[in-house]
Amino acid sequence: MNVKLMVDGGAMKPGPAVSQKLGPAGVNINEVIAKVNEATKNFKGMQVPVEITVDSKAKTFEVEVFSPPISGLIKKEAGIQTGSGNQGKIKVANMSIEQIINVAQTKMPNLLCKDLKAAVKITVGSCASLGILVESKSAPEVETDIDSGMYDEQIKNCVTETPEEKRKELDQYFAGIKAKQDLILKQTAEAEESAKKKK
Repeated sequence: MNVKLMVDGGAMKPGPAVSQKLGPAGVNINEVIAKVNEATKNFKGMQVPVEITVDSKAKTFEVEVFSPPISGLIKKEAGIQTGSGNQGKIKVANMSIEQIINVAQTKMPNLLCKDLKAAVKITVGSCASLGILVESKSAPEVETDIDSGMYDEQIKNCVTETPEEKRKELDQYFAGIKAKQDLILKQTAEAEESAKKKK
Protein backbone atom coordinates (compact mmCIF):
# COMPACT_ATOMS: atom_id res chain seq x y z
CA MET A 1 0.00 0.00 0.00
CA ASN A 2 1.05 3.57 -0.69
CA VAL A 3 0.46 6.41 1.75
CA LYS A 4 0.97 10.00 0.61
CA LEU A 5 1.42 12.69 3.25
CA MET A 6 2.45 16.34 3.54
CA VAL A 7 4.76 16.61 6.54
CA ASP A 8 6.73 19.34 8.32
CA GLY A 9 10.34 18.86 7.20
CA GLY A 10 12.30 17.09 9.92
CA ALA A 11 9.42 17.49 12.38
CA MET A 12 6.75 14.90 11.55
CA LYS A 13 4.79 13.95 14.66
CA PRO A 14 2.44 11.07 15.44
CA GLY A 15 -1.19 12.07 15.00
CA PRO A 16 -4.61 10.72 14.06
CA ALA A 17 -4.06 11.14 10.29
CA VAL A 18 -0.82 9.18 10.41
CA SER A 19 -2.25 6.48 12.70
CA GLN A 20 -5.37 6.01 10.54
CA LYS A 21 -3.30 5.61 7.38
CA LEU A 22 -0.43 3.50 8.76
CA GLY A 23 -2.05 1.69 11.70
CA PRO A 24 -3.83 -0.96 9.58
CA ALA A 25 -0.56 -1.77 7.77
CA GLY A 26 0.95 -3.08 11.00
CA VAL A 27 4.25 -1.18 10.77
CA ASN A 28 5.90 0.58 13.68
CA ILE A 29 4.66 4.17 13.36
CA ASN A 30 7.51 5.60 15.47
CA GLU A 31 10.04 3.98 13.13
CA VAL A 32 8.25 5.46 10.13
CA ILE A 33 8.26 8.93 11.72
CA ALA A 34 11.96 8.67 12.60
CA LYS A 35 12.81 7.66 9.03
CA VAL A 36 10.67 10.43 7.50
CA ASN A 37 12.23 13.05 9.81
CA GLU A 38 15.73 11.89 8.91
CA ALA A 39 14.89 12.00 5.19
CA THR A 40 13.31 15.48 5.37
CA LYS A 41 15.68 17.19 7.83
CA ASN A 42 17.09 19.47 5.08
CA PHE A 43 13.64 20.97 4.56
CA LYS A 44 13.07 22.26 8.12
CA GLY A 45 10.23 24.75 8.38
CA MET A 46 8.68 23.63 5.09
CA GLN A 47 5.84 21.37 4.03
CA VAL A 48 7.30 18.34 2.25
CA PRO A 49 5.41 15.72 0.20
CA VAL A 50 6.39 12.15 1.15
CA GLU A 51 5.21 8.77 -0.04
CA ILE A 52 5.44 5.74 2.24
CA THR A 53 5.27 2.37 0.52
CA VAL A 54 4.30 -0.36 2.99
CA ASP A 55 4.64 -4.11 2.54
CA SER A 56 2.02 -5.23 5.06
CA LYS A 57 2.97 -8.90 4.77
CA ALA A 58 6.64 -8.33 5.55
CA LYS A 59 5.81 -5.36 7.85
CA THR A 60 8.44 -3.26 6.07
CA PHE A 61 8.26 0.20 4.51
CA GLU A 62 10.12 2.55 2.20
CA VAL A 63 10.06 6.35 2.40
CA GLU A 64 10.31 8.49 -0.73
CA VAL A 65 10.70 12.24 -0.33
CA PHE A 66 9.67 14.69 -3.03
CA SER A 67 11.00 18.21 -2.99
CA PRO A 68 8.63 20.82 -1.52
CA PRO A 69 6.62 23.07 -3.85
CA ILE A 70 8.92 25.47 -5.72
CA SER A 71 7.33 28.47 -3.97
CA GLY A 72 8.27 26.95 -0.59
CA LEU A 73 11.88 26.46 -1.67
CA ILE A 74 12.09 30.03 -2.99
CA LYS A 75 10.64 31.49 0.21
CA LYS A 76 13.09 29.51 2.33
CA GLU A 77 16.03 30.60 0.18
CA ALA A 78 14.86 34.24 0.27
CA GLY A 79 14.31 34.07 4.04
CA ILE A 80 10.66 35.14 3.91
CA GLN A 81 7.49 33.60 5.37
CA THR A 82 4.99 34.65 2.71
CA GLY A 83 4.94 36.02 -0.80
CA SER A 84 3.47 39.38 -1.80
CA GLY A 85 -0.29 39.67 -1.85
CA ASN A 86 0.14 42.38 -4.49
CA GLN A 87 3.12 41.40 -6.61
CA GLY A 88 2.62 44.29 -9.02
CA LYS A 89 3.20 46.88 -6.32
CA ILE A 90 4.78 45.16 -3.32
CA LYS A 91 8.15 43.38 -3.53
CA VAL A 92 9.15 41.13 -0.62
CA ALA A 93 12.75 40.10 -1.43
CA ASN A 94 15.69 40.53 -3.83
CA MET A 95 17.40 37.24 -4.71
CA SER A 96 20.68 36.59 -6.49
CA ILE A 97 20.97 34.36 -9.55
CA GLU A 98 23.09 32.03 -7.39
CA GLN A 99 20.17 31.55 -4.98
CA ILE A 100 17.89 30.84 -7.95
CA ILE A 101 20.34 28.22 -9.26
CA ASN A 102 20.36 26.60 -5.80
CA VAL A 103 16.54 26.30 -5.78
CA ALA A 104 16.46 25.12 -9.40
CA GLN A 105 18.98 22.35 -8.63
CA THR A 106 16.92 21.13 -5.66
CA LYS A 107 13.67 21.14 -7.64
CA MET A 108 15.01 19.92 -10.98
CA PRO A 109 14.27 16.19 -10.44
CA ASN A 110 10.56 17.09 -10.16
CA LEU A 111 10.48 19.59 -13.03
CA LEU A 112 9.96 18.60 -16.64
CA CYS A 113 13.12 20.36 -17.79
CA LYS A 114 15.73 19.36 -20.31
CA ASP A 115 18.53 21.16 -18.44
CA LEU A 116 19.40 23.38 -15.46
CA LYS A 117 19.01 26.57 -17.52
CA ALA A 118 15.35 25.70 -18.18
CA ALA A 119 14.87 24.94 -14.45
CA VAL A 120 16.42 28.32 -13.57
CA LYS A 121 13.93 30.06 -15.89
CA ILE A 122 10.99 28.24 -14.29
CA THR A 123 12.27 29.26 -10.83
CA VAL A 124 12.59 32.90 -11.90
CA GLY A 125 9.03 32.74 -13.27
CA SER A 126 7.79 31.56 -9.88
CA CYS A 127 9.50 34.57 -8.25
CA ALA A 128 7.20 36.86 -10.26
CA SER A 129 4.04 35.51 -8.61
CA LEU A 130 5.64 35.82 -5.15
CA GLY A 131 6.68 39.45 -5.66
CA ILE A 132 10.42 38.69 -5.56
CA LEU A 133 13.05 40.59 -7.50
CA VAL A 134 16.03 38.71 -8.94
CA GLU A 135 19.32 40.58 -9.35
CA SER A 136 17.35 43.80 -8.57
CA LYS A 137 15.19 43.24 -11.66
CA SER A 138 11.70 41.95 -12.43
CA ALA A 139 11.30 38.28 -13.39
CA PRO A 140 10.57 38.96 -17.12
CA GLU A 141 13.76 41.06 -17.39
CA VAL A 142 15.82 38.27 -15.81
CA GLU A 143 14.25 35.65 -18.08
CA THR A 144 15.40 37.77 -21.06
CA ASP A 145 18.89 37.98 -19.52
CA ILE A 146 18.95 34.17 -19.10
CA ASP A 147 17.94 33.70 -22.75
CA SER A 148 20.66 36.10 -23.85
CA GLY A 149 23.28 33.98 -22.04
CA MET A 150 24.13 36.52 -19.32
CA TYR A 151 24.18 33.84 -16.60
CA ASP A 152 25.41 30.89 -18.66
CA GLU A 153 28.70 30.67 -16.76
CA GLN A 154 27.06 30.53 -13.30
CA ILE A 155 24.48 28.00 -14.51
CA LYS A 156 27.07 25.81 -16.26
CA ASN A 157 29.29 25.78 -13.14
CA CYS A 158 26.28 25.38 -10.78
CA VAL A 159 27.34 28.41 -8.70
CA THR A 160 25.09 28.57 -5.63
CA GLU A 161 27.08 30.88 -3.32
CA THR A 162 26.34 34.61 -3.60
CA PRO A 163 29.52 36.75 -3.36
CA GLU A 164 29.42 38.87 -0.18
CA GLU A 165 29.84 42.19 -2.00
CA LYS A 166 26.99 41.35 -4.36
CA ARG A 167 24.74 40.30 -1.45
CA LYS A 168 25.32 43.73 0.16
CA GLU A 169 24.41 45.52 -3.09
CA LEU A 170 21.22 43.46 -3.51
CA ASP A 171 20.22 44.13 0.12
CA GLN A 172 20.91 47.87 -0.23
CA TYR A 173 18.84 48.07 -3.42
CA PHE A 174 15.96 46.22 -1.75
CA ALA A 175 16.14 48.45 1.35
CA GLY A 176 15.53 51.44 -0.95
CA ILE A 177 12.57 49.70 -2.63
CA LYS A 178 11.11 48.71 0.75
CA ALA A 179 11.40 52.25 2.13
CA LYS A 180 9.44 53.59 -0.88
CA GLN A 181 6.80 50.82 -0.53
CA ASP A 182 6.41 51.50 3.21
CA LEU A 183 5.94 55.21 2.54
CA ILE A 184 3.25 54.55 -0.10
CA LEU A 185 1.47 52.08 2.20
CA LYS A 186 1.57 54.61 5.04
CA GLN A 187 0.20 57.39 2.81
CA THR A 188 -2.54 55.09 1.48
CA ALA A 189 -3.54 54.07 5.02
CA GLU A 190 -3.60 57.72 6.15
CA ALA A 191 -5.70 58.73 3.14
CA GLU A 192 -8.18 55.92 3.84
CA GLU A 193 -8.34 56.91 7.51
CA SER A 194 -9.05 60.55 6.73
CA ALA A 195 -11.69 59.53 4.14
CA LYS A 196 -13.43 57.44 6.84
CA LYS A 197 -13.43 60.41 9.24
CA LYS A 198 -15.03 62.65 6.62
CA LYS A 199 -17.94 60.26 6.11
